[in-house]
Amino acid sequence: FQRFFALEASSAVLLMACALGALAWANSPFAPAYDALWHTPVTVGVGAAVLTESLAHWVNDGLMALFFFVVGLEIKREVLVGELRSPRKAALALAGALGGMLVPALVYTAVNGGGPGAHGWGVPMATDIAFALGVLALAGRRAPAGLKVFLTALAIADDLGAVLVIALFYTSGIAWGALAAGLGLLAALAGLARMGVRHTWVFVAFGLAIWLAFLLSGVHATVAGVLVALTVPARRVLDEHAFTRAARRHLAAFAARVDPTPTDPDDAQRHALLALRTTLRSADAPLFRMEHALHPWVAYGILPLFALANAGVLLGGADAGGAVTLGVVLGLVAGKPVGVLLFTWAAVRLGLAALPARVGWREMAGVAALTGIGFTMSLFVAGLAFDDAALLDEAKIGIFAGSILAGATGALLLRWAARRPPSAEAA
Repeated sequence: FQRFFALEASSAVLLMACALGALAWANSPFAPAYDALWHTPVTVGVGAAVLTESLAHWVNDGLMALFFFVVGLEIKREVLVGELRSPRKAALALAGALGGMLVPALVYTAVNGGGPGAHGWGVPMATDIAFALGVLALAGRRAPAGLKVFLTALAIADDLGAVLVIALFYTSGIAWGALAAGLGLLAALAGLARMGVRHTWVFVAFGLAIWLAFLLSGVHATVAGVLVALTVPARRVLDEHAFTRAARRHLAAFAARVDPTPTDPDDAQRHALLALRTTLRSADAPLFRMEHALHPWVAYGILPLFALANAGVLLGGADAGGAVTLGVVLGLVAGKPVGVLLFTWAAVRLGLAALPARVGWREMAGVAALTGIGFTMSLFVAGLAFDDAALLDEAKIGIFAGSILAGATGALLLRWAARRPPSAEAA
């Protein structure tokens, strides 16, 4: 968890740099080059089977599917072995995530209901885990570990909610044949996983085919990333005792060399090394192995590239005081923390959940404010919600302003809480 937290926190710096770079680029004399770059058509395929999309679409529909795949792995891990495995801890995170989605959507709808921006109610519902953890790392250095774990679990549950919202409400007309093909491939992959297939290349091949089927179906292709992740096995073949016995046997075979001269391994030693490599893979579940391998690429590559492609908005050309901007800001800055606090308080009062150790409501208020940092997921949903470029730019300005205000508010509340003894208000 410490490695995960450090990775998310440090990637927030690069993410912010790319967002500011895109904003500066789009408002500079080189703005035409920015637009031209992301509208560049890119063709992928062989022969007649080709797919042509703009570079921005490949980032948003292609690379972001890998981001959602990692999100799916994180969700499954949390449910099986993480904070969402414990019913009382899961209840607290799930209650916070539910309140942090419903209240912002209601606040946004109260401002935009019946107007041209009404469809953007999902924009202020999401939490950017990288930025939220980054601010917590800087402002809450002395924050209890349970607070960091709670924020991570809530953000992951929030991501699951965002995926459901995208699948149910931000999906265009459905091509049922392509969707049936995608679901059939998904069922086949799940069956292979249940039969013990654990090779990475199998999941890569099926994942690409499922992604393409979902892309052609009209259901947003990134949903395929989460669904494929849920099929990845989380159980290891060998437990620690079986692994130790097998590893010792292979190491003994490697050491049993007749020639003591330090030369390259002989055939018997190479065989022992290959057997040991297979044993190592059998002692580690594919889910954890894939998450560990992909997470740095997503944190330091895909998300910054997404920010660079989507954060460029012409500030002078957008209505910063429009209803969409106001709805997003109020949803993130007020709706998110009120929803998180209200629903977690209710869960604790009803006896369904308990606050983490050494965490009181002052600390919870700070973390609740941080959940209003929407950024990556909010930008993603905004791109799905608005076809009108002017409304999309309004939403982006609201996301920037709301996320900055939410981060600053959360940082101030956490610093205020750190100056006083840990609260004992857990009841």
